[in-house]
Amino acid sequence: MAAAATSCGAHPSAHAPAPSLDHPATARPAGDAGKPDERALPGTPGWEITDPGPADAIEGFADRVSVLPGEPFGLHVSTGAPAFTVSAYRMGWYGGARARLVWRREHVPGTRQAAPQVDRATRTVLTGWQRTLAVDTAGWPEGAYLLRLDAEDGSGRRYVPLTVRSAVTAGRTVVMSAPATWQAYNEWGGHSLYNGPTGTLATRSLTVVFDRPYDYDHGAGLFLVYEAPLVALAEKLGLELAYTTGIDVAREPGLLKGASAVLSLGHDEYWSPEQRANVAAARDAGTNLAVLGANCCFRRVRFEPTGLGPDRAVVCYKDAWAQDPGHQAGAPATTDFRAGPGADPESALLGVIYDGYPVDAPYVVTSPEHWLFEGTGVTAGASFPHLVGVEYDRVDTGFPTPRPIEVVAHSPVVCEGRRSHSDTAYYTVPSGAGVFASGTMRWVEALDANGPGGGRADHGIDSHAGDLVRRVTENVLRAFAAGPAGRTRPARDNLAAVYGAS
Repeated sequence: MAAAATSCGAHPSAHAPAPSLDHPATARPAGDAGKPDERALPGTPGWEITDPGPADAIEGFADRVSVLPGEPFGLHVSTGAPAFTVSAYRMGWYGGARARLVWRREHVPGTRQAAPQVDRATRTVLTGWQRTLAVDTAGWPEGAYLLRLDAEDGSGRRYVPLTVRSAVTAGRTVVMSAPATWQAYNEWGGHSLYNGPTGTLATRSLTVVFDRPYDYDHGAGLFLVYEAPLVALAEKLGLELAYTTGIDVAREPGLLKGASAVLSLGHDEYWSPEQRANVAAARDAGTNLAVLGANCCFRRVRFEPTGLGPDRAVVCYKDAWAQDPGHQAGAPATTDFRAGPGADPESALLGVIYDGYPVDAPYVVTSPEHWLFEGTGVTAGASFPHLVGVEYDRVDTGFPTPRPIEVVAHSPVVCEGRRSHSDTAYYTVPSGAGVFASGTMRWVEALDANGPGGGRADHGIDSHAGDLVRRVTENVLRAFAAGPAGRTRPARDNLAAVYGAS
C-alpha cells in the first residue's frame, strides 16, 4: 500500500448459508438500556471474503459515509450478474467471529453502470452511477459495518463500508473511523491523492470523492487492517462505546461533549481544521485521546459536497495549494498541517510528530515500570521485531510539544540512511485529559498478531508483540474510559533523560 508522501529524506469467498433477513435483528450498543446487549449476541461465521472474483464482477458504494440508526441510505452497485444479495454485517468481537449479520436483501436486480469519467481540472474520478437500492437502517445498532455484495451467479463479491454513528458520546469511548484517509489512498478509477495513470504525483487527483467504490481489501478501504482489530478488542472489553467518523466530528462541534475518550485508529492521516479544532476542544474539556497509529492529522483537507450530498469530496492540493480555488476564496490551504501558510504542526495536539517512511524496526521498551506496561512483564530494553513501521512518529521539541510528556518506548530506526527514533508517548493537560500516542502505524494491526479470532497481522510481527500491544491497548482503553486520566495518572516529563531537552 502506498504511504504518505513525506519520506525520511524529506524530513469468503465464504458461501456458507445464512438466514434471509428482510428485517433487522433486535440489538443495541453497550449502554442502551432496555434492549438486548449487542455483545451477548452470537456472531455470524462466513462473512469474510476470500475469493472476490474479477474486479468488475460486482462493486458498489453507499451514498452516505455514516448514518444515524434508522436513517436510510442508498447503494449504488454495478454488476454484470442478473441479481445480487446484499448483507449488512456489524463488525465487533462476537466471541471471535468478528461480525454479526444484521440485515439481508436477496435477489436485487443487477445492472452494469457506466464507466467512470475523470474531471479534467482536478482529475477527480466521477461515476455518475444511479442508485440501485434504498436501505432502511431501522433497528440497526450503532457500530462499524461492512455491507457484503454477492453476485448471485457466483462471479464475485465485494464490501461496502458504512458507519452507523452515535448521536451522543457523553460518558463513552468514541471510535473515530478515518474514511477521509481511506479515500485519499483509493485508486479506483485510476486516480488517488497520490497517483494517477503515470504512477506519479503529476497525474494524481487534487480532489477525491466518496461516490465510487474502494479498490483496497475487496472494497473495505483501510478498515480491515487499521480499524477492525481495535473495534474487536474494545467490544470484547465491554467498554461503553460510541461510533463516529472524522467527517462527523468536523461537522458537529458538540459531538464529543462529555466523551470519556476519543480513539484515532491505525491510519488517520487526513483531517480538516474543523475536526482538529473539535478534538482539541474535547481534550481541553477533559476527554482523553488515544492515537493508535502514526502519521495522524498530517494532511489538512477540506470537505465539499457532490451531487449525492454534503461532505462527499475530500480536497487536498498538497504542494499545489496555491492553485486551489477554495484557498483563493479564503479557505485554509489544503497542505500539510506543519507547512505554511497557516502552519500548525500536528505535535501540538498529538505530542508526537510524523518523522518518516519507510522503516521496519524493533519496538524497544524504555520505561517498563510505567502504568501503560502493567501486566506485560516487560523489562527495560525489551525488543519486539517489526512492530515499528511502516511510518513512525517521534517527540521532537523543534515543533510545538505539550508538556509534561513521557516517552515510554524509544525505538531506534534507520530511515533511508538517517538515524532517528520512534516514540510511544503520553502527556497530560490541565483539564485532566491524557493523550497516548503509539508512534507506529502497525499498532492496530499488531492486535491480531497470532491472536484469537483469526489474525491478519503481517510484516513478521509475532505473538509476543501481539501480546504486548493487546495488553498496553487494554490498559489505555480501561484507564481512558474511567475519566480524565491525568487526574490519577499524571505525566512525569522525562525528555531531559531521553533527548536532553529542557
